[in-house]
Amino acid sequence: MVYWSYPPTSREIALTAAVFAIGASLFGAGAYLSFVNVAPQQARAKERSEAMRNYLRKRFGD
Repeated sequence: MVYWSYPPTSREIALTAAVFAIGASLFGAGAYLSFVNVAPQQARAKERSEAMRNYLRKRFGD
């Protein structure tokens, strides 16, 4: 636990709130972009898997 020798000023409290809001917005933007890109990433992974499966079938037979 932190013990302050003096209480924070109103400017320090405002700065802390602003930094927290910026961090929360960056976190939210990252979560949104991650959610938006899930389907294309899954499609690419499935396509790679199918391509490898087809290559192995062609190379080694059924």
